[in-house]
Formats: sequence, C-alpha cells, structure tokens
Amino acid sequence: MSKILMIVSAADSLVLADGSTHPTGFWAEEVAASHKVLSAAGAQVDIATPGAVRPTVDALSLDSRGGVSDADAAEFRSYLDGIDDQLAGPLALEDVRLGDYDALYIPGGHAPMADLAHDADLGRLLNEADSGGTVVAALCHGVAGLLSATTPDGGFTFAGRELTGFADEEERQGGLGDNTPFYLESVLRERGAKVETGAPWSNTVVVDGKLITGQNPQSSTATAEATLKALAGK
Repeated sequence: MSKILMIVSAADSLVLADGSTHPTGFWAEEVAASHKVLSAAGAQVDIATPGAVRPTVDALSLDSRGGVSDADAAEFRSYLDGIDDQLAGPLALEDVRLGDYDALYIPGGHAPMADLAHDADLGRLLNEADSGGTVVAALCHGVAGLLSATTPDGGFTFAGRELTGFADEEERQGGLGDNTPFYLESVLRERGAKVETGAPWSNTVVVDGKLITGQNPQSSTATAEATLKALAGK
C-alpha cells in the first residue's frame, strides 16, 4: 500500500497587493476529490500542515460565488466531514520524514501563496524528494509550494522542469486579478520552469517524470489519478 503525504496550507488569510487582508484557505474540491481518488485506490493518505495547525477551508470553494454548484458543494462538504478527524489533527510538517512516504501531494486554494511558497520544511522535503526520486504532485495554487525548494546557490530546484499551475489568465478571470500577491504562472516562468497551461478552467495535467502538476480545481481528479499511475510505475 502506498503512503501519500497531503500537505495542506495552514493559512486562513492572504495579504493582497494593495495591503489589504483577504480570507482564504484550502480549496474544498482539491482536497476532497484528491483524497477520495487516492484513498479509493488503497493508498494511505496522511495530512500535514505547518505547525500542525488545523487547515481552514476557503468559504468560496463551497459557494456559488466560487463557481461551485450547490450539489458539488454538498458533496465536497460531506467528504470533508468524513475526514474531519484528519483535518482536526494533522501532522506537523516540520516533524515529517520523507522516508515514511511514497509521494508528496500539495492541493491548492490561494492559501499556499501565504505560507507554503516559502516554508523551509516543505522546501527540505521537496529537495529530498526530487533528489531521491519520490513522486511529487501539486495542484492549482498548491504549485506555489514548489517555490519553497531552492538549490544551494539560491536557484529554483524545479527550474527546467515541465509543469503547470493556476494560469495567469485564470487569476484574471476568476481569481484575485491584479490584487493577487503574485501571478503564479509568471513567477514560475521567471524562476526557470517550463510552464505549460491549457485553456482556462480546462482539465490540464503535466507529468515530467516523478513531478506531476495540475492546473486548477477542474484538474483535481486527474492529478490524483496521475499520481497513482506514477506510483504504480515505481
């Protein structure tokens, strides 16, 4: 049985470009759909956050304001209620040993931009995973977590790799727009990644060896499925 560490942001607010504070959290579909697919395949999924803080679900991800139908919101809420024990008592990211897991999985919501993008413990795990051939998967704004991984000379560990993430056009259309702290796609390109994006809100997954990335919430299930496929090929 594969063991997968789902690394969820602990942030519940995000400082925007204009200096204001915006409530945030993890995106319900990205945690619920991913966890469901991985668990249904027999994987053990543990949840970790910085400081073992209970993660906050972004209210918009369970609301029509976030483009989520009432039926989907009810489904995601029900699944999250079913794993509430894990969400209420996550592992402390700083205490995690990579050797205990076969894959790292980072879902999004805007929250990772506030903490995971510069979390030293996540950076350590990602560098160990990349050098040791452990599967790394990240989804939507969860891809911002990859930015925490740097080389000894300050470079980006995943420079030169093919990946995707929440597209700049998606940020403009249905995200925070120009008030975003940074445009993820642009920053990834500036750091040297080879970013491939599909049409806005399309189911888009990019696989580069053991690195798997999904573009947006619509890519949640496919990202989890690609992770399982990579694990099966180990």
